[in-house]
Amino acid sequence: MTDADTAAAERMPALYLSHGAPPLADDSVWPGQLAAWSAGLPRPKAILMVSAHWEEAPLALGATRTVPLVHDFWGFPEHYYRVRYPAPGAPALAEAVRKLLRAPGTPVQDIPDRGLDHGAYVPLVEMFPDADIPVLQVSLPTLDPARLMELGRRLAPLCDEGVLIVGSGFFTHNLAALRQGGIPAWSAEFDEWGRRALAERDVDGLLDFLHKAPAGRLAHPRTEHFAPLFVTLGAADAAGGLDTGRSVIDGFWMGLAKRSVQFG
Repeated sequence: MTDADTAAAERMPALYLSHGAPPLADDSVWPGQLAAWSAGLPRPKAILMVSAHWEEAPLALGATRTVPLVHDFWGFPEHYYRVRYPAPGAPALAEAVRKLLRAPGTPVQDIPDRGLDHGAYVPLVEMFPDADIPVLQVSLPTLDPARLMELGRRLAPLCDEGVLIVGSGFFTHNLAALRQGGIPAWSAEFDEWGRRALAERDVDGLLDFLHKAPAGRLAHPRTEHFAPLFVTLGAADAAGGLDTGRSVIDGFWMGLAKRSVQFG
């Protein structure tokens, strides 16, 4: 096998997924959708997670050994706090990230006791339940879409090394504006706009989603759950894979759009 063949065999796609909350595990449909998605992927050598639930600047690397999960939610039944996901740490991936991001004015910090938060482990429990693939979580160092796309571009070489880059958020996210029952108009309108923008590769529109999308500020009054999409888009762009984007999961969960996409 040539070097090119080896690279092609190892190349991983880049994902953006809507991660749900801990009760996702009890949904009648969503866990199966996530499991089917991962079953169709090449097996990653490691997973790099960027979750909406960890904002830290400068960019931080989480634990490179197995440490307890961050149960960063309140008011749920006790069994959700007993969930474990003892994935191996990924020190080699952490060093690769440092090398890719190392540059003047671009510090990278380590927070060695920071475990995976629910934006990382909730979907991983369904997609890779054996917890036998090394996982590294990195922080969102900014919510600026253009800067996050650049971060994704710089991380893109990892895809050729068998690393699955996952941006984990929620395609719409406004818990305060949810109604009892049904799908709010703002959630449906934003989801449809986002579906079209992704299908048309309208990166400029996505970057300016707060102004270009209908109900943009209602769908994302704070933008941390849409922000991981731009890391994924940047990785796909650098790899020439924007044209391969497709929605793998769509629909709604408790009124929020759970659209999840794959590039490559």
